Amino acid sequence: MKKEIAELPSDVQEQIRTLEALPDDEIDTTEAPEILDWSDARRGVFYRPVKQQITLRLDADVIAWFKAHARGGRGYQTDINGALREHVQRTARSAR
Repeated sequence: MKKEIAELPSDVQEQIRTLEALPDDEIDTTEAPEILDWSDARRGVFYRPVKQQITLRLDADVIAWFKAHARGGRGYQTDINGALREHVQRTARSAR
């Protein structure tokens, strides 16, 4: 839960107000430089969509294909979810 500024010590409150008043170009960020190379970035590390458990009947050959192509036979349900998501996104784009 986020702390309200009034809950902080008065000296910290003053520092926050001073920083808020500064224009962006006057804020010293040398100790936290901007990241320009995002080549090692990974998508979805912090965001996890809400999952809903359902019962879904799929053809046995479709399940067998996903299981056979999953790494170590694990994660095939995630692969099915990804294939469905890709289809939904592609369909939504073509509907525009």
